[in-house]
Amino acid sequence: MPCRLPRRVLALLLGALTGVSAVAAPARAGADGDVTEYPITTTADSLPAGIAAGPDGALWFTQSGAARIGRIAADGTVTDHRTPTPGSAPFAITAGPDRALWFTEQAAGRIGRITTSGTVTEFALPRAASAPAGITPGPDGALWFTEPGADRIGRITTAGGITEFALPTAAALPYGIAAGADGALWFTELSGGRIGRIGTDGRITEFPLPSRADFPEDIVAGPGGMWFTASGAASVDRIDGTGRVTRFPLPGPDGDPGGIAVGPDGRVWFTDRSGRVGRVSADGAFGLVPVPAGPDKSPFRLTTAPDGTVWFTELLGNAIGRIAPDRSEPGRGPS
Repeated sequence: MPCRLPRRVLALLLGALTGVSAVAAPARAGADGDVTEYPITTTADSLPAGIAAGPDGALWFTQSGAARIGRIAADGTVTDHRTPTPGSAPFAITAGPDRALWFTEQAAGRIGRITTSGTVTEFALPRAASAPAGITPGPDGALWFTEPGADRIGRITTAGGITEFALPTAAALPYGIAAGADGALWFTELSGGRIGRIGTDGRITEFPLPSRADFPEDIVAGPGGMWFTASGAASVDRIDGTGRVTRFPLPGPDGDPGGIAVGPDGRVWFTDRSGRVGRVSADGAFGLVPVPAGPDKSPFRLTTAPDGTVWFTELLGNAIGRIAPDRSEPGRGPS
């Protein structure tokens, strides 16, 4: 039987996601005060996806459904900027070494760059259907990204020079990518059921996961190795440099983990599209924060702000959420 990707992820990979300023909308706080939500008032149904802290102290995010890059200040004021290519479906975003933000454009097959003043530049990839997904700064001063539509890992310099590296495994769908403490880039393979490692010399190593149906998504360097979400297994997992995987199943039913980041407390934070934002320690202790009406909003990607708060996108809620990480509920440890 052919493997089947989660519907939300498949829609993003296929590009099927369907410079304005605004006064901050009233924030919506959860009943326990843990979560504050800021509706995106500049455009409806913007499908906010990736989010990253910028060098200007604000949070920058992609609006996949509106072909815009958004900026949200600490008080919730949103400003956004259109991409030059209509319908570009910007997805992941990261701060670059040049004090600009770099992002992927899945539908356009381009890598974008936006300055903190809002100037956008696009760089076309060699293959229009490459559907670039994840992006991260590398230890070599370049940006590295995944190309699920071309089964390649890409590298782009801040001047726009592009190099690509083909994966050993066909139809692997490389997706998330992050720099590791070992000086290499680590990435997930959605349908390949593997975690990959690529050195700055382009040499690739792949490590198989317990099941091809694990669907590894986002990835980050954390305590003891690289941590990643496995939506098919409803778990947050850790892999060390030898390829050994430790699995931490999410507490509760219907877990659907997506984004992942290291928080200000040193723990690994993640989004759960079933309606929560969580964190897990190196020994597998979970803390969970429910998002009001979360399953309908689909918490998607997250990042840490300079002030120690955690910010996340609500893919279907057309909002950005913020958490002050000071309280959580205990959960269970590793399997």
